[in-house]
Amino acid sequence: MKPSKSLSLTPAFIACLALAPITNVANAEPAKFEVDDEHFSMVFEIMHIGYAPVMGMFRKVEGEFVYDDETQELISGELAFKSKSVFTNHEKRDSHVTGKDFLNSGKYPDITFTVTGFETTGESTGVVTGDLDLLGQTKPVELDVTLNKAAEYPIGHEEYTLGISAEATLKRSDWGMTYGLDPALVGDEVTLRFGFEAIKDSGWF
Repeated sequence: MKPSKSLSLTPAFIACLALAPITNVANAEPAKFEVDDEHFSMVFEIMHIGYAPVMGMFRKVEGEFVYDDETQELISGELAFKSKSVFTNHEKRDSHVTGKDFLNSGKYPDITFTVTGFETTGESTGVVTGDLDLLGQTKPVELDVTLNKAAEYPIGHEEYTLGISAEATLKRSDWGMTYGLDPALVGDEVTLRFGFEAIKDSGWF
């Protein structure tokens, strides 16, 4: 029986087999993920007069990003925090933090982080670079990111979901927020910690 021409191992056919896995990875389609605001936490920490850190959080956030799960490539993304949503477990302090000395929420209601780049550092870790827009000024920031889990959600919406943790340290004075630095009443360094789930938008293309 003569071999089928369609299965003959010609050099061209062998080359196609060799390139097939590369082509499949290259053609992997990115997807849009939306931050689940019901499963989002963003905590900040700043030193108070050298005695103890004050911790707070932003309670309202919106965000989405485009990510290729197969190639681990972060294409784009943005997080927007509502500056008025600050909570530090002290009403008077919350009013001060949202006032002109700090976040000036009346003039700048949103704090935004826009992704500019991404570098993989391990099997489930990476560094996200982006521009942080705060008090009308935009400065670069790096986030150390860990992908905790990527799977279909076991309950509720049952959509493909990413679980992410991230951390960064910045100096508030870089954005012109200098209240309390002289004398040293409020620290300059601010530690930010994020934890959130992001749901794949199955209707996006």
